[in-house]
Amino acid sequence: MNSAASDAQQSEEKPAACHADSSTENKTETVKEADQTSAKHCQDGAAKLQEDETPLSDACLQKEIKKLKEADKDGTQTIIDAGQKHFGAVACSVCGMLYSAANPEDESQHLLFHNQFISAVKYVGWKKERILGEYPDGKIILVLPDDPKYALKKVEEIREMVDNDLGFQQVETKCPSQTKTFLFISNDKKVAGCLIAEHIQEGYRVIEEPMPEGSEGEKVMFERQRAWCCSTTPEPAICGISRIWVVNMMRRQGIASRMIECLRNNFIYGSYLSKDEIAFSDPTPDGKLFATKYFGTSQFLVYNFVSGTRPSQPKTGAV
Repeated sequence: MNSAASDAQQSEEKPAACHADSSTENKTETVKEADQTSAKHCQDGAAKLQEDETPLSDACLQKEIKKLKEADKDGTQTIIDAGQKHFGAVACSVCGMLYSAANPEDESQHLLFHNQFISAVKYVGWKKERILGEYPDGKIILVLPDDPKYALKKVEEIREMVDNDLGFQQVETKCPSQTKTFLFISNDKKVAGCLIAEHIQEGYRVIEEPMPEGSEGEKVMFERQRAWCCSTTPEPAICGISRIWVVNMMRRQGIASRMIECLRNNFIYGSYLSKDEIAFSDPTPDGKLFATKYFGTSQFLVYNFVSGTRPSQPKTGAV
């Protein structure tokens, strides 16, 4: 109906129609109330996560996810504008995940990752820490394969979270006994950075392609989106960086560079690695931009992080 006047006129001429309209309005109000309830569940869940940095138990986690699924079981309207504070795409201030507020499915995914994140980054400290460097904002420690089980368990928990954050497939390295894990621990006892390195024999040089003219922002966007290739000719390399990650809220503070410097100083006893002896495994677009900046060239070495060895028949292809 287009106006209150037309509603009044129809109610006088056709009482039955008025009764039908009233029923429709009641249904509409019921749907709105349900939508607002669904939105409130999502909003309350998000607020709880933003305020609490303690991981939920499995039972509580499943209970929260069940609430979100029940809120969305109607399926008629998955994104509700009920006047909530957060609406649309938002980034969690704790775990950094970008998700759609008031979307129960997105909220469920956020809840799972957030819980994994806060559990993984929590660092209570160990009796024997292998400290490689101390800084005003934290310290870097080294974890080796023969360290106590509690340390290795923590590294595995961090690796799984990092893989989820980077979008990597959950695949373990072929030679875990040869890996070295560097962790940046912030002053508030959180794992803010992780670098996992392994021994390799060779890598493949990234092929540089001409950069189109444009603004700095346009060049960065082009670099993120384009496919890039590597040479088929292997080159000697000693150290492979299978993963390098920094928590979202502490990026661009030199943490990744400091971890690589510690790696270069401590990967081989009594030796300092040159940049040409280091290769990256299948870097993400952000990882490629970082490597280009750190090495001072886009023609750095890459390798296969799953095997760390040369393919039987190497071919030039997208990395």
